[in-house]
Amino acid sequence: MSKYEKFLQLHHRPAPLMLGNVWDAKSAEIIEQNGFEALGTSSAAISHMLGYDDGENLSFDELLFVVKRIIAKVNIPLSVDIEGGYGRNVSEIIGNIEKLHQLGVAGINIEDSKVRTQRELLPAEDFAGLIREIKDHLNRKAKAMFINARTDTFILEVPDAAEETVRRARLYEEAGADGLFVPFIAGEDAVKQVVSATALPVNVLRMPDLPSFDILSEWGVKRISTGNFIHSQLMDIFTQKINHIRARGSFNTLFENADHRKK
Repeated sequence: MSKYEKFLQLHHRPAPLMLGNVWDAKSAEIIEQNGFEALGTSSAAISHMLGYDDGENLSFDELLFVVKRIIAKVNIPLSVDIEGGYGRNVSEIIGNIEKLHQLGVAGINIEDSKVRTQRELLPAEDFAGLIREIKDHLNRKAKAMFINARTDTFILEVPDAAEETVRRARLYEEAGADGLFVPFIAGEDAVKQVVSATALPVNVLRMPDLPSFDILSEWGVKRISTGNFIHSQLMDIFTQKINHIRARGSFNTLFENADHRKK
């Protein structure tokens, strides 16, 4: 079974897929070693690690380098967050996806919004057309890749977000998407409304207002992402440690509750 086939299978079973979001080879290794069955890159975490704001500010070549290092260190399927595609047109976006396929990437996450001066939702029909062109190209080339279509209706708090999400879900499903990612969706009614409106496996982002994995499974959710939260919290801890060192005039804070033999 190929990594793509394994990744696809993980979206179509009773229990949701717990996707570990990573930003470098070491974070990917740790998540694999702790029993996760698949990985996804976090665009925000990778951007911040490289000194950029999120929103396609790093180059695709920089992203590709990080993905190469991750692929070299893990054996489980990897999906790559390509934001809006890192291309000025469909041809460039498809070229980028081809490069990821050559590395052995099992899937991509591509979103229906763009960050210009601020994040803006794209017309649903235009984004559906992009998905269709991507899938048609991959099918012609006999190159399998899981296309997770992210809709930013809840992130951008559009009016009647659940209804607009349902409309977009149907368009993206018809265009050939393999999954639907709805970050920031949280309420039971909204989640169930979206899940019941599409045959696509629905992916949610782990938010404070969401219930346990078991309840999300009962609601019909098929994939749960950790997003940028772990990386963000690690940076908070790092900041606290640095502040403690400066405040105390000592490195002792580094060794509190730690094994001193570790290097």
